Amino acid sequence: MSVLGELTALEDQGEFIRRHIGPTPGEVASMLATIGCTDLEEMTARTVPAAIRGMDFSGLPSPVNEAAAIAELRALSERNIRKRSLIGMGYHGTHTPPVILRNILENPGWYTAYTPYQAEIAQGRLEALVNFQTLITDLTGLPVAGASLLDEGTAAAEAVTLAHSAHKAKSDTLVVAADCHPQTIAVVQVRAEPVGIRVVLAEPAQLAATIAAEKPFAVLTQYPGTTGALRDITPEIEAAHAAGALTIVAADLLALTLVTPPGEMGADIVVGSSQRFGVPLGYGGPHAGYMAVRDALKRSMPGRLVGVSIDAAGAPAMRLALQTREQHIRREKATSNICTAQVLLAVMASMYAVWHGPEGLKRIARRVALQARVLAGASRFPLRHGAFFDTICLETGAETDAVMQAALDAGFNLRRVGTDAVALALDETVTRAELATLAGILGQGDLATVTPKGGLPATLARTTGFLKAEVFNSHHAEHSMLRYMKRLEDKDVALNRSMIPLGSCTMKLNATAEMIPVTFPGFADIHPFAPVNQAEGYIAMIRQLEEWLCRVTGFAAVSLQPNAGSQGEYAGLLAIRAYHQARGEGHRNICLIPSSAHGTNPASAVMAGMKVVVTGCDRDGNVDVEDLRAKAKQHGPNLAALMVTYPSTHGVFEEAIREICAIIHAEGGQVYMDGANMNAQVGLTSPASIGADVCHLNLHKTFCIPHGGGGPGVGPIGVAAHLAPHLPNHPLVAEAGPATGFGPVSAAPFGSAAILPISYAYIRMMGGEGLTRATQVAILNANYMAARLRDHFPILYRGGQGMVAHECILDCRGFQQNGGVLVEDIAKRLQDYGFHAPTMSWPVTGTLMVEPTESETKSELDRFCDAMISIRAEIRAVEQGRMDRADNPLKNAPHTMAEVMASEWAHPYSREQAAFPLPYVRMNKYWPPVKRVDNVHGDRNLICTCAPLEAYAETATLQAAE
Repeated sequence: MSVLGELTALEDQGEFIRRHIGPTPGEVASMLATIGCTDLEEMTARTVPAAIRGMDFSGLPSPVNEAAAIAELRALSERNIRKRSLIGMGYHGTHTPPVILRNILENPGWYTAYTPYQAEIAQGRLEALVNFQTLITDLTGLPVAGASLLDEGTAAAEAVTLAHSAHKAKSDTLVVAADCHPQTIAVVQVRAEPVGIRVVLAEPAQLAATIAAEKPFAVLTQYPGTTGALRDITPEIEAAHAAGALTIVAADLLALTLVTPPGEMGADIVVGSSQRFGVPLGYGGPHAGYMAVRDALKRSMPGRLVGVSIDAAGAPAMRLALQTREQHIRREKATSNICTAQVLLAVMASMYAVWHGPEGLKRIARRVALQARVLAGASRFPLRHGAFFDTICLETGAETDAVMQAALDAGFNLRRVGTDAVALALDETVTRAELATLAGILGQGDLATVTPKGGLPATLARTTGFLKAEVFNSHHAEHSMLRYMKRLEDKDVALNRSMIPLGSCTMKLNATAEMIPVTFPGFADIHPFAPVNQAEGYIAMIRQLEEWLCRVTGFAAVSLQPNAGSQGEYAGLLAIRAYHQARGEGHRNICLIPSSAHGTNPASAVMAGMKVVVTGCDRDGNVDVEDLRAKAKQHGPNLAALMVTYPSTHGVFEEAIREICAIIHAEGGQVYMDGANMNAQVGLTSPASIGADVCHLNLHKTFCIPHGGGGPGVGPIGVAAHLAPHLPNHPLVAEAGPATGFGPVSAAPFGSAAILPISYAYIRMMGGEGLTRATQVAILNANYMAARLRDHFPILYRGGQGMVAHECILDCRGFQQNGGVLVEDIAKRLQDYGFHAPTMSWPVTGTLMVEPTESETKSELDRFCDAMISIRAEIRAVEQGRMDRADNPLKNAPHTMAEVMASEWAHPYSREQAAFPLPYVRMNKYWPPVKRVDNVHGDRNLICTCAPLEAYAETATLQAAE
């Protein structure tokens, strides 16, 4: 071998593949033997129908190692030009406190956790989200806030549909103030059109008259306006209420520390973004949107709401509240399809508020406001608005181009407003030297001689306090803050602690090498509306990722704009709708959806203006082809689409999938494939191969973006060539989509662009061969677990040759009749073993859906199987009367340290069995911080915010008296 050949061999570019895939080659061979296969190819042939096999990955690059991938992404990030962007429009420079950057954003204990559906092992995240809700309620002046939404534009759109649903007069007209952010207006217009909402734009001066004339169901305003105007919106709110309309206010959180909250002015709903509370710009996302409402609207809110309840011992405990209003339960009756929120970013924003406290936030706001007043005073140009918070708009006239260019040359991006004005939005990152440079460009560079001008009107000054709860007034020293975040982290189960075997949710390894580029300054510090020539690195990365995803899906084009799987579903259906309209068939509005579908599917269809017709499933969990055929024929002239998940929601590769697609196409419909289960397809087959026309991909599943406790997510869509002209676009950035597109589904042109390097790095380090092997091992791991557990738990569905796909369903329904054991009891008992439960009671009530992914080692798979077999033995003991039917480890699970260590132990089983049911549990014991949470109590006694200092004082006084 030559020296070069030897060097090539020793460089070992495929090392990441071996680190990403958990089982070793020897373990793979052992597991194959367990399931009765000789190799992965035989296993694949027995699992995936031959008719849809085959992929061309020749367009994917050869894999590189971690160092090379990081270097490649660093080079891309450095192609972006970092200017000080004072563009505003809801996006601002901010300092992420280093203690939060390192211990939240860069910490797998926070970013690898799952949505907090199992409340007992998510108390840390839930507390952080209660802090977020408290931050929002306090600043907006409304009593109830949710645990974050996707961004400001979609939050406004969600508020519109909420208001439309809640409005009693049934008007279909929405009045929108023309000084709302343009991207917000565009997202609202896209959301409104399919459901028959008419949007009327009105200049602020004409709002009251327009409201009186139009009699709308709601009015949307911006506070302050997009070019900085800060006006008293009370008259607008009063005019809306007089007309019977609800009022929606999009508000700047930092401004609300100094100005009158919209809730005190009478607003019904307040929305916005928490980005400037310590979350990097990231070319537009991910950022946590927010929504707060008056009390009467709380049961109609979209997304998640965290409430305080009690556990089985009567101690305070948190959980997701009022879940009966969410899309996964309400399905086609839901007004929102929100599934993935922006939890990680909401946690960052809440920690920013904890770190700074109310006084720190006011100091930052006062400094930003003073900067704006200084530049207003230094400017030789007239002010368009005399009252403002952080944004000034200057009437630059014929000098507009010169001012913009001078600022650019000095390192600043300003915002052009029309042809004859320039706006500057100040933020906490602007230094005094930069302020002096800007002042010089505008007229007077000597700050010492500048007289500040304009600013906050005294009549709008905030008079009420906020953030009085103890948590916001206790952790301003770094040791205290560090320990507070660690204390919350230790309460939770994330992937850095143990396997999270959630079916459909694909909790894969989020490799550190993939995460590192996210915080490169060249990616983190770019404004979404910066000139495109300053984002060459982002655009190059986005185009390359789009091309790779086209190869993976077999499609002609991909849009990365949707910033959640739910948004991808919605965008895909809008593309289908636009396609039918372009062909003169806009009457097609029937969407067929199998009964087993994700709850987001029917909700998305309704949002896209379609009517849902449910089709049945057979006894094996497959689509009932004859029922589908009959309903497709029945609705043929009006058939718009079929929504289908593949492999099926039941974890099986359906043999009839091509026939299913052909049935729809024969009637003129389109096939939408839900990409939730793509981790079983990549490299073996593709959405295009099965006959789909459009598919969304969950990059936070198959392509390794972490779940972040319930977000961030990315839900891009791939489409066949005939749908490519109908992908999303954006009114402010032409590169975001085709000119013929239907408009934006997210506020930012490329959605959550800052986390796209994660998926880029994953594909770059895996290559086509690595991606294919990952899929095969994911299927192997699921079949291995099914083989180990089949003698203890019935496996509910299998394919034609007895195989499952990448997930399997354990049937636990018989245990209730024989022993009174519910599937929830098994889920809670797993917490004592240190595991998050599999997906519970979905898609079949009383079952557990298990998905191990390819990244778990054989030892971890065995550890989980051992736990399940041990739990089955406990169930058997109850069934046979050897354990009490009511007082047993399953019914009392989980067991806390306080309970096990208490002096009294009243249970008929031992403390050891409660806490250490298997020997390995002793080695790394996880102690659930609370006992089983009482959901009913939490919904009957809804508390969604922190207690203020006064409450803690009252408690201390009562304790002293006792």
